[in-house]
Amino acid sequence: MKDRGNRKTRRGVVISTKMSKTAVVSVEQSYRHPIYQKVLIKKKKYYAHDENAQDLTIGQEVTIVETRPLSKLKSWRVVRGES
Repeated sequence: MKDRGNRKTRRGVVISTKMSKTAVVSVEQSYRHPIYQKVLIKKKKYYAHDENAQDLTIGQEVTIVETRPLSKLKSWRVVRGES
Protein backbone atom coordinates (compact mmCIF):
# COMPACT_ATOMS: atom_id res chain seq x y z
CA MET A 1 0.00 0.00 0.00
CA LYS A 2 1.20 3.47 -0.83
CA ASP A 3 2.49 5.66 1.98
CA ARG A 4 -0.02 8.45 2.54
CA GLY A 5 2.34 10.71 4.43
CA ASN A 6 1.82 12.26 7.83
CA ARG A 7 -1.79 12.89 8.75
CA LYS A 8 -2.88 15.27 11.45
CA THR A 9 -4.34 13.68 14.56
CA ARG A 10 -6.29 15.24 17.39
CA ARG A 11 -7.55 14.01 20.76
CA GLY A 12 -10.86 15.30 21.98
CA VAL A 13 -14.16 14.62 23.68
CA VAL A 14 -17.36 13.54 21.93
CA ILE A 15 -20.05 16.19 22.41
CA SER A 16 -22.74 14.87 20.04
CA THR A 17 -23.64 11.61 18.30
CA LYS A 18 -27.09 12.53 16.99
CA MET A 19 -26.16 12.35 13.30
CA SER A 20 -25.92 9.11 11.37
CA LYS A 21 -22.29 7.88 11.16
CA THR A 22 -21.01 11.24 12.44
CA ALA A 23 -19.68 12.37 15.79
CA VAL A 24 -18.95 15.93 16.83
CA VAL A 25 -15.65 16.10 18.71
CA SER A 26 -14.50 19.08 20.78
CA VAL A 27 -10.73 19.59 20.88
CA GLU A 28 -9.15 21.92 23.43
CA GLN A 29 -5.85 23.70 22.91
CA SER A 30 -4.20 25.75 25.64
CA TYR A 31 -1.79 28.57 24.92
CA ARG A 32 -0.24 31.47 26.79
CA HIS A 33 -1.24 35.03 25.90
CA PRO A 34 1.79 36.75 24.33
CA ILE A 35 1.51 39.95 26.40
CA TYR A 36 -0.37 39.09 29.59
CA GLN A 37 1.04 35.55 30.00
CA LYS A 38 -2.35 34.18 31.05
CA VAL A 39 -3.08 30.59 29.99
CA LEU A 40 -6.09 30.56 27.68
CA ILE A 41 -8.07 27.62 26.32
CA LYS A 42 -9.28 27.53 22.74
CA LYS A 43 -11.98 25.01 21.77
CA LYS A 44 -12.79 23.82 18.27
CA LYS A 45 -15.45 21.40 17.03
CA TYR A 46 -14.63 18.78 14.41
CA TYR A 47 -17.16 16.63 12.54
CA ALA A 48 -15.71 13.12 12.40
CA HIS A 49 -16.88 10.12 10.38
CA ASP A 50 -17.68 6.98 12.37
CA GLU A 51 -18.42 4.26 9.78
CA ASN A 52 -19.14 1.37 12.13
CA ALA A 53 -21.08 3.50 14.64
CA GLN A 54 -18.76 2.36 17.43
CA ASP A 55 -21.37 3.13 20.08
CA LEU A 56 -19.65 6.35 21.02
CA THR A 57 -21.09 8.12 24.03
CA ILE A 58 -21.10 11.78 24.95
CA GLY A 59 -18.07 12.58 27.09
CA GLN A 60 -15.95 9.76 25.68
CA GLU A 61 -12.38 10.63 24.75
CA VAL A 62 -11.44 9.72 21.15
CA THR A 63 -8.64 10.15 18.64
CA ILE A 64 -9.48 11.52 15.20
CA VAL A 65 -7.34 11.59 12.07
CA GLU A 66 -7.48 13.81 9.00
CA THR A 67 -8.88 12.30 5.80
CA ARG A 68 -10.24 13.37 2.42
CA PRO A 69 -13.38 15.53 2.49
CA LEU A 70 -16.40 13.29 3.06
CA SER A 71 -19.00 16.07 3.07
CA LYS A 72 -19.22 19.83 3.40
CA LEU A 73 -18.06 19.84 7.03
CA LYS A 74 -16.61 16.34 7.51
CA SER A 75 -12.87 15.80 6.87
CA TRP A 76 -11.92 13.71 9.91
CA ARG A 77 -12.35 10.03 10.91
CA VAL A 78 -12.65 8.48 14.36
CA VAL A 79 -9.66 6.17 14.76
CA ARG A 80 -10.33 4.71 18.19
CA GLY A 81 -12.55 5.36 21.13
CA GLU A 82 -11.05 5.20 24.59
CA SER A 83 -12.90 5.01 27.87
